This record gives sequence, structure tokens and C-alpha cells, in this order.
Amino acid sequence: MGCIQTTQVLNRECSGDDGDLRPKLLIVGNGMVGHHFIEQLCEQGLHEIYQVEVFGAESLPAYDRVQLSKYFESGSADALMLASVEAYQAKGIRLHLDKEVIRLDVDNKCLHTSDGDFWFYDKLLLSTGSYPFVPPIEGKDRQRCMVYRTIDDLQQIQAAAENATSGVVVGGGLLGLEAANALLTLGLDTHVVEFAPQLMPVQLNDKAGELLCHKIEALGVSVHTSKATTAIIDGEHAFHRMTFNDDSHLETDLIVFSAGIRPQDSLARASGIEVGERGGIVIDDHCLTSDGDVYAIGECALWQQQIFGLVAPGYQMARTAISHLSAKVSGKEVAPFKGADMSTKLKLLGVDVASIGQSRGVENAQYVELSDNQAGTYKKLWLDETGRFLTGAVLVGDVTDYSLLLHQYLSGDALTAPAIELLQQEAGTGIELKDESIICSCHQVTKADIVVRVLEGDHSLAAIKGCTKAASGCGGCSALVQQVITQTMESQGLETSKGICCHFEHDRQSLFHLCQVEDIRDFPSLIKIHGKSEVSQFGLGCDICKPVAASIFATLENEYVLNVQHANLQDSNDAYLGNLQKDGSYSVVPRIAGGEITPDKLIALGEIAKRHDLYTKITGGQRIDLFGAQLSDLPMIWQELVDQGFETGHAYGKSLRTVKSCVGSTWCRYGVQDSVGLAIDLENRYKGLRAPHKIKFAVSGCTRECAEAQSKDIGVIASDKGWNLYVGGNGGMRPRHGDLFATDLSTKELVIYIDRILMFYTKTAARLQRTSVWLESLEGGLAYLQSVVIEDSLGLAAELETHMDKLVSTYQCEWKTSLDNPTFLSRFSEFVNPESMPILAVEQYGYSRGQRFPIAPSSKINVINLPVDEVVQSTELNEV
Repeated sequence: MGCIQTTQVLNRECSGDDGDLRPKLLIVGNGMVGHHFIEQLCEQGLHEIYQVEVFGAESLPAYDRVQLSKYFESGSADALMLASVEAYQAKGIRLHLDKEVIRLDVDNKCLHTSDGDFWFYDKLLLSTGSYPFVPPIEGKDRQRCMVYRTIDDLQQIQAAAENATSGVVVGGGLLGLEAANALLTLGLDTHVVEFAPQLMPVQLNDKAGELLCHKIEALGVSVHTSKATTAIIDGEHAFHRMTFNDDSHLETDLIVFSAGIRPQDSLARASGIEVGERGGIVIDDHCLTSDGDVYAIGECALWQQQIFGLVAPGYQMARTAISHLSAKVSGKEVAPFKGADMSTKLKLLGVDVASIGQSRGVENAQYVELSDNQAGTYKKLWLDETGRFLTGAVLVGDVTDYSLLLHQYLSGDALTAPAIELLQQEAGTGIELKDESIICSCHQVTKADIVVRVLEGDHSLAAIKGCTKAASGCGGCSALVQQVITQTMESQGLETSKGICCHFEHDRQSLFHLCQVEDIRDFPSLIKIHGKSEVSQFGLGCDICKPVAASIFATLENEYVLNVQHANLQDSNDAYLGNLQKDGSYSVVPRIAGGEITPDKLIALGEIAKRHDLYTKITGGQRIDLFGAQLSDLPMIWQELVDQGFETGHAYGKSLRTVKSCVGSTWCRYGVQDSVGLAIDLENRYKGLRAPHKIKFAVSGCTRECAEAQSKDIGVIASDKGWNLYVGGNGGMRPRHGDLFATDLSTKELVIYIDRILMFYTKTAARLQRTSVWLESLEGGLAYLQSVVIEDSLGLAAELETHMDKLVSTYQCEWKTSLDNPTFLSRFSEFVNPESMPILAVEQYGYSRGQRFPIAPSSKINVINLPVDEVVQSTELNEV
């Protein structure tokens, strides 16, 4: 006791504690894990028992490093912040920023900081995290060679990017791909260099890594695997030249190292506290180091020869350390640290990736593998030797099964059905959750924890997040959390909301019929009449209900979607009639009905793409997509396409996308019907149809099925007696073969049935519901749909056909209409002086007199005013 009193006296002299005799708890490190420790400390009331002081080496309090790349989206760290000096002060905790601890004296229980101060403690927590590993490469210390770890690092990268056109990330792991996303966001020609033969070698197998590579390269990032950098020297055409061990090289203006992390254990190492042979502060099951008064948690800690590089295990360590501290006061049982699940789900450069458990498998393990090159998805489940227990999984391109698979893995329960069925269910269905089942692995929240809060009155996902922290970490468990909330409320006889959002109590089908019956044609009227009373007076809506309403109005009236009353309802894609890509550019997708295109149009597409420096891709839907268009370039590009006879392919909308076809009887010796001609007719009939989700068709000229019609929403296969019609196929998120709806149809019968099916779908489907899920949700399924469409059991056939005829007769190419609409074109203006920007005409590109010629913001051209009737040649424009 005397020692503690002496320590407290010295603390008062050093830090001015004004007579506080409580024992001193010092925390070194204010990252995510250190902050979580403080949260748990306050929840347990230990901040009233200990004097707590926190030392952070950075100038900012704790922030979310997992979402670090979001800094470039807003240019501010505000959205990332987890704590503030004021919030800590309110709890009686002192936070020292820009206070680097340089020495730990365990004999005297004292910390020394870089400014010459020293601080005594009774208990100490080390949460110093890790530091980036920079390979020992000649030239690694050159200017514009940086690391990706903190907000300060991001600011340096951002400053360097202002004078750069290209950038390289060394390292193709999780952080490396996040860094690549940052460079891409900054507008740099981005490369990733990885020593291993694939990306994410720790988490993914070779096939998953290869698919991830293809997807990332499609976004404009160049990937170089199996590359070992030998030196960084002056470049001939860029600031750096990176030389590789295979005698190749790569030139770039800046380099970001993200080749892994190393535990920040220097304080412990110098003080004599035990560290691992390869680094890391050795801890026991209570997160205590070899010194009984010093704890270590997070990436700096080594538990049973393991370093945990994710935030969730760090959170578990924080709770363990708090449990041990609390037990000394309360005498409660200590909850030991027993390792942690390293499963993770994330989005890398817009690509969904997830790994669970032993994601690369082990020897003698059984597995189930699903690879869909057309959809760009790969899934592999690893099982034990008996095939009865899930031991790991890897998902690329589609991670909708993550919650279900994670639960199955964490539960340790034997499979009750073939493993492949785990990939054929909706997330969170088909399994019975036990009370002790871990729903949120980040915060170790069980089903029972959520049920208790729901029974106490917390009935929303937001409320459960706030009181349990479930779904507030990586967010991967949100679907399961919502499932538990809904099931618990229903078990208590409570009504659960079926509305599409907080503004409406109606689902999409109900809203559709209300608009149709009551002739509601605009959103203010809809929300005023049928919105919830507490919100309808404001007439604002949200990003859920407004696009739904826009889709309903388009299906009912087929008006121009960007009319004044509809324009502000559209999502980001429809608002600009283009698909927004990960790097902020847009894709341009002209319609190529049935995949048939003339040589002249093919040449025209190539010339336009070359002129605007667009990346071109022939898709699985037999279209040519042009990627990389700047927002301000879209009107110019589309004017050229329209002039060449193209029209919008509606790739940005929830509407008909494509009608794929084989060459059929026209060319193929096996073909029995003209599949190309039918495909063109169908695409021209249904183009522009707005629906709850995108729709894809295919027509095969014989049963060899070269157009893969059975995987489409509407599939048509020729026979020697006519056409066979398939419905509800899906090659995307939930691969599903379509159901055979009718056989041996004439072309007239086929079109009538498709008319009825599509209109019935648009009237009755839920928000964002594909035809595959819609068909499965119908009570009576396929037989019911056949009775409605073929037998006219509801008496709707004539109405459905009439409605479709109306939509077909009122079709318009939205881009052609938009190019004659000055109000619409004004949203693309990004000029230096937009109010006085002249209307230019450029003879070289075939522009007619009086057309607007936008200039992309990346061109950095100073604009001057010219007479409206002056024709500017391309050379003059360059001089401007």
C-alpha cells in the first residue's frame, strides 16, 4: 500500500492530480482497440475507481482505420472519428495527443514521453498497434515513397498525388488494395505490385485470387504478381523506376508501401518485458504480459504465437483485460481470451470479398466449389474429413451467403443437409439460431443478447446497434440481426413493419396499386396522401422510397424519367443516365439489339471509344460497354452515338438490359428457328420497360442452348414445333435455372405470354426483387403464374396486354430526349465560368452549330468566352 501511495504522490507532482489518491491506470495508444478498451472501462465503472490517462502519438483522437479510404471521399476526418477530447473529459479521462511515449521503466513503473515528461502508473495498458513493413529495397527512402497507415499518411499521399499521374502500391493484401483504391480515387493511373503469385494470398486460394485480379483490372488497376522489387531509381518518363528480379521494370510518380504490418513492441522490448522471437508482446489468457501490472492488447500482442491483424480480436482482448481488471475489484469470474475468429467481409475497389475460418483449406479436407465466370462469382466451402462440419469458406463477387456461412462455422454444429444447400438459400434462413449463437463476432453479441433488448422495447436495427453494438463493426451480420429482431417481435404477437422505409407503411406492390387506382403521378402527392403522418407533411422521402416511386411512375405512365416532377427521385445512376463506377467515372452502354451490329456501327463505336480514351468491354450480354467517361463528357459522347444511330441500352436503370441470342437458323447448321430475329424483336418491344429490378432475356435457336436462355429472367428456346418459354432464371446473385412455363408456342403466343408475365411482375413484385425471387415468393409458385397468364384466372389478361402496348408505343430514347433538354444538360456543366460559358461547335467531331462542348474538370483548361456563332477547330481548342 505504501508503494501505491508513493506512486500517487509522484503522479500528482508530474501531472497535477490535485490530491486524487485513486490508483493510476495509463493507456498507451488511442487507436480503435485502445478506444474500445476505454468504452468497456467506462461501462464497467472502472473510470471511477482508477485515474485514467491516455497517450496518443497522433494529433487526432481515435478514428476508424478500417474505413480509412473514405477520407478521400469527403476530404475530412470527421466521418471517421470515434472519440473526442471533450467526450473523454466528460468521463474524467485525460487524453494526451501528440504525446509519444519513448521509454517504459517497469522497475519504477514509469513512462517517459518525447517532451521530457514522465508519468508513473499502478496499472499500464499497451495498445500500441503495429507499424507498416517496408521491404529492404534500395531506394525505399526516396521522396514520394510513402506508407498507408494513418490520416497523416493519407494527407501526404494526397499532396504527392497533386503532382503525379501514376502511382504504385507495393502489396496486394487487404491494406494494399485499400491503398490502391485511394490512388484510383485521386485520379492516378494505379498499379499493384505483389510478390506472391496472386492477390490476397493469406485469405484467398488461387482461383479466388485470380477472379479478384480480373475484377480489379476491369476497374482500371494494373496488377503485377510474382514481382520482387530489387531497386527504386530515377525514372526516364516518371519520377521513379522500379526494377524487378525478372529484369522488367515499371515507372511511376509515387509509391505506397503496404506490404504487411509488424507489431509495435519497441517499448516492451526495451523494458525487458517478454516479446516473441518474431516480434509481438507475449500475453497470457488474461492479456497480461510477463510483468503482472502491464497488459497488452491488439496488434502489438502475441498470444500463443499468434498476432491478430483484425480489429475484432483486438476488441475481444480489450474485454478480457477489462474483465481481469474488474475481477480484482468485484471478485467476479474472469473471462479469458481463447483466440478469435479471423473471418472478414469487405469491399475492395468495389469488389465484394469474404473469407471464413480456414479459407484455404487443410490437407484431406472435403470441399464444395462454385465458379460462375459469366456472373463473375466464386465460392468455395471447406469441410472436415467427414464432410459434416464447415471449417472455412471463401467468397468473391457475391457475399450474400456470408452471414449464413459465418453462423454455421461459429456454431460448430454438424450440417443437416448437403453443403451445397448453404449456397442456395437466402441469408439468415434455413437455420435455427440458438440463444448462445454468436450473431456479431466483432462485439461478441449473441442471439440472447439481442432477444433481451427486443423484449425490452428496442425494435429497430438502429436501436439494437446502439445498445448492443451488434452490426456496428464490419456490418456483415446486419441481416441476421434484423432476422432475430423480426422473429422475436413476431413471437410476441407484435406487428412488424412491412413498409419499404420509414416514410411509408406500404410495400412496393401496395404503392403501385395505390398510384394506379388513384391516378397519383408525382411524389409530393403520394407521400402527402399515403405517407406516415409524422413525415408526410415535409414531403421529403429518402433514397429508398423515392427511386421506388420513380420506377412506379415510369411503369405506369412511361414519361421522361427526368421531367421536373421525377428528376429528384432518381438514384445516382438514373440521375445522370449512366452507371457510376468505383473511380467516379461513368460507363456508356449503347443498345445492340440481339447482339447484332453492322460493320459501320462497330467501326463507329471503336472510333468514339478511341477519341474519348474509353476502355471497351464486350459483355456476357453481347453488348459493347465503354468505361471511364467523365461526368461532363457524357452528353458529348452520347451525341456522337445518337448521331451514329445508337440509342441508350438502359444499363443504368432497373429495366430491360439485353436480349442475348445465338446465331440460330440463319447461320448455325443445328438451328431450327431464327433466334436473332426474335431476339431483336423482343428487345425492341420491351426496351425501356421500368421494373422492380433489371431484366435479362435470351433466345436460343435450338436445344443446344448456346445463348444460355435458362439462366435468364425470360428465356426462349427454339424447337422444331415453335418456342419453349422459361421464366425466373437468374445467373447473378442467386444462380437459378428458369422454370419451363410453356412449350411449342407460336411467336404471337410467346409475345402475349411475355407481355402478361412482365406486367404482372412489375405490378406485384417487391422492391429490388428479381423475377427469380418473385416467382418463388408467389403463393402457388409456377402453377399460380401459369393460371394467371395462360388461363386468365384473375381476369387481368386484357389489362396487362393493354398496359404493355401503351408502354411500347410511348418508348423514347432517354439520352436522345435529354440532349435536347437544356435543363438536363446543365447538370453536366463543370466549367470554370458556367454562367458565361459559350456554346461551341467542333467541326472535326461532326458537331452541329450551337451544341454545347463540355470540358472535363481533369483537363485543367482555362476557359475564355468566344462568340456563339464561331466554329472552333481542334487546334484552336488546344491553344485555349
